[in-house]
Amino acid sequence: MTVSIIIVSYNVKYFLEQCLCSVEKAIKGLDAEVIVVDNASVDGSVAYLQESFPTVRYIASQQNLGFAKACNLGLSQAQGSYILFLNPDTLLAEDTLAICLDFFNTHPQAGAIGVRMIDGSGQFLRESKRSFPAPVTSFYKLTGLARIFPHSRRFGKYHLGYLPQHTNHEVDVLAGAYMLVSKAVLDEVGSFDETFFMYGEDVDLSYRIQKAGYKNYYVADTTIVHFKGESTKRGSLNYVKLFYQAMSLFVRKHYGGTKADIFTFSIQLAIGVRAMLTAVAKLIRKIGLPAIDAILILVCFWLVKSIWANYVRPEVPYSAKLVGVSFLVFTLIYLTVSYYAGLYNRYYRKAVLVRSTFLATLVILAAYALLPEHLRFSRGILAFGALLAFGVLSLWRWMLIKAGLLQQQIEDRDKPYLLVAGTPGEYERIQQFLNAHKLGDKLIGRVAVNGEDPTALTTIDRVSTVTLPLHATELLFCAGTYSYKDILMQLPKIKTNLRFRFHAVGSSSIVGSDSSSNSGEVLATGSHFKLDRPAERRIKRLVDVMTSVLFLFTTPLHFLFVEKPGTFLYYCLLVLFGRRTWVGYGTCAMGLPPLRKNILLPNGWPKNKANAMREESMALIDHYYASDYDAMQDLALIMKNYQHLGN
Repeated sequence: MTVSIIIVSYNVKYFLEQCLCSVEKAIKGLDAEVIVVDNASVDGSVAYLQESFPTVRYIASQQNLGFAKACNLGLSQAQGSYILFLNPDTLLAEDTLAICLDFFNTHPQAGAIGVRMIDGSGQFLRESKRSFPAPVTSFYKLTGLARIFPHSRRFGKYHLGYLPQHTNHEVDVLAGAYMLVSKAVLDEVGSFDETFFMYGEDVDLSYRIQKAGYKNYYVADTTIVHFKGESTKRGSLNYVKLFYQAMSLFVRKHYGGTKADIFTFSIQLAIGVRAMLTAVAKLIRKIGLPAIDAILILVCFWLVKSIWANYVRPEVPYSAKLVGVSFLVFTLIYLTVSYYAGLYNRYYRKAVLVRSTFLATLVILAAYALLPEHLRFSRGILAFGALLAFGVLSLWRWMLIKAGLLQQQIEDRDKPYLLVAGTPGEYERIQQFLNAHKLGDKLIGRVAVNGEDPTALTTIDRVSTVTLPLHATELLFCAGTYSYKDILMQLPKIKTNLRFRFHAVGSSSIVGSDSSSNSGEVLATGSHFKLDRPAERRIKRLVDVMTSVLFLFTTPLHFLFVEKPGTFLYYCLLVLFGRRTWVGYGTCAMGLPPLRKNILLPNGWPKNKANAMREESMALIDHYYASDYDAMQDLALIMKNYQHLGN
């Protein structure tokens, strides 16, 4: 057998589906096998893919082994003369493997090959070619000098920025996202070191290959997409720690002595500095929009108060201190309610702003009604202040959307925004696909991929010229008649702010990723669960927290009414601190949104009664619970079973 492709997957079944579609085309005409090692995914990856890709060999691990160990598990069953370690969030061109295998034939000293990689927006990924880590190069990378001077031989050494990306080069390090290695070389130098759980194992293997006298090559004759951001968020503190700890492990293993000590110290110092900067940046990102909203809401309340005091009720004195404290409290209530209503989700929805304002106003007026008489000033100020805040926040969100700083939820975009690059038949199938998701009205039209076509809006090479007049924001590539190779060649040529989406003809999903630092976007056939939505999960968590706090504050009562009050209070603490949830699944819930361990089943039974039902019946109940989640239903179940919650 010529080549074995080993893919390690963890909860990315739709990206893996698109990856396998591209792999199928890349191995056409080759004697090849594909091995998928599933690292204990909970999204039902194997069951989802087996029917569509029956020739793929699946190895389902019962635990997350990490990348290196899972790759080695796949390698133990591989039969190819060459081994391709491939990430699941990649798309290959039809000739990628053939080009790399030909390169091996013409370069007998080649031990391993990597390729030119771009992200989901068409941007070149610098980790396609790297040098070995050293204290000074890591320092330049950590301090940002490498990013400021990417093409410098000194500062840009880590990513070899001074080497042209469109030219083949001998390099030190190849990325584990696509690493084609001779099996004979692996037999000689060994495979991935399982000491590395995530990151660093590709650096270590590249070093051992080079140390054994072979060469690592970066081949720019072919390009692949690597969406990234599907495991650990790039740029997050967790990523920084994992990555640089892996680099430190590499240096201690291969360099040793004083150099390793200096490197380890500098890494720990740099991680500390980076952690502080990351925490500050994360805080700014998290509180930036809410902080501006808070200022706008305070201004609105204060403006309404001024108008009210001067023109509506000038005879009523208003204590500046009382009003100021009240407005701060009401603003905090407004923001808290808005958060749980979903106003600060990744995407903006106008309906959420309306709901947030309505709920916040109700809560504020209810809180106001509970205040002693001497602390009240005017319901009118609160009501009109909330109304003005709604108008100002709506205008503020509109400005952010127009500036491209905030994205609307798909279903809230009033105008069509999606172009589809494909044939008429492929466009029709995409239209049916989107209609099933109630998104058919978001289609603008078709972009021709085979030259002039009077039935299309434009051709793919001229799509940049029509983006603005058509108000298009996304371009969906259908990989069918239009090859992956042509798509990957076209991506960097499209000079607009279009976001790219990818769909293999015949598959059941659409994927894309607008940034290498964020998780990608997925649209797939099949059921969609309300519990997948961040807002619903926050509300569920809020129900858990509020009920637990209420139960703990009323502890003496439970000794009168609850069957096992001690156990009940223990459960309250577990739920409060996020170790349990009051209501959850009765099955292993493969393919359903993950939940914490539960006390009650969705049908109101205690968890220990799950075995009393047939598994398929319980699975159906779990499915409906995730699909149609209702916080009021959780509350009803908790209160109905109050006496038995300690059992």
